[in-house]
Amino acid sequence: MAKKTAAAAKSGGMKNFEERLGRLETLGEQIRKTDIPLDEALAAFEEGIRLARALENDLEKIENRIEILMNSTTAAIDESPDLELFDGEE
Repeated sequence: MAKKTAAAAKSGGMKNFEERLGRLETLGEQIRKTDIPLDEALAAFEEGIRLARALENDLEKIENRIEILMNSTTAAIDESPDLELFDGEE
């Protein structure tokens, strides 16, 4: 995975769920380092909180969509699900 900067995350450069989840994991690794300056750790933590909240919202949307699909008796078997959540985000 290519390394993304905080500026790319803020500008919407990281659009798909997996990239943002990977960035969150990277931030967690950075924060755990003992030699990271406090201001960098704080910035990484803040970015991580924003990413975690956005990912949580995305998961809620996905869960709601799955629940609708599972409870829907009118959905055609060959009907493609609407995955706009993964297209262009943030």
